[in-house]
Parts: sequence; C-alpha cells; structure tokens
Amino acid sequence: MEHVAFLGNFVLDLTINKLSEFKREIGFYENYFKDFYFKQSLLVRKKIDWTLLLLRDTRIVPEKFLKNLTNTDGLWEVRISAGNGIFRIFCFFDKGNLVILLSGFQKKTQKTPMKEIKKAERLKKEYYENR
Repeated sequence: MEHVAFLGNFVLDLTINKLSEFKREIGFYENYFKDFYFKQSLLVRKKIDWTLLLLRDTRIVPEKFLKNLTNTDGLWEVRISAGNGIFRIFCFFDKGNLVILLSGFQKKTQKTPMKEIKKAERLKKEYYENR
C-alpha cells in the first residue's frame, strides 16, 4: 500500500502513474520574486505556494496556471487568481527541469503590460550574463 494515495473518495496508484518520480526544481533570480511575494497578503501567498507546488510536481501543467508568452524569448507566466486579484509571475526554463522565477505583478488590464514583459526579458538576459 505504500504506492497508493487516498484522496477523499479517490485512490491514486502512484506506481502506475509514476507521479512521485517527477519534480521540477524552482529557483529565483536575485530577489525580484521574493520582494513581490512578501508584499502580498497571506491569501495570495498561499495561492502562489499552491501554484508553484503544482508547477514543481506536475509534468503537464494546465495553461490556466502556466502559459508560454508568444513573441518573447522563452518567457512563461505563472498565473494566479486569488480573491479579487489576478497575479502573474514571469519565469523561464533553464537546463533540465529547472524553472527560474523572475518578477511578479498584479494584473489590472486584459493584456499583460509590455513594460512588465520587457523587465522580465531584461532579467532573463542578466541571469545568463551573470551565472
């Protein structure tokens, strides 16, 4: 029974799905993400934590939570809805299963502001120049 997880009325056989073997590593560039994170309410931080665990542990993350940004150089956005707010955290994939979190912001319009995308692109470039 060590490979079986009981989730309410559902039983998940981890040996068949091999879910327990998949993990991404999540890292941060400088303190941009951390500064954003600690400015948020407890409710928002809990939702960010939950979403990052999903990103870490799920092989195919639904687009509702992680979306590739078109017309960028490999940027992705982690998508969070908490309370009445919509939040985005920019990230990219480095070697293997390493995800690097960049900056975050609260979304106030339908489109992601170009200023925020440019900032994330600049941070990604700095990351590769400084490693």
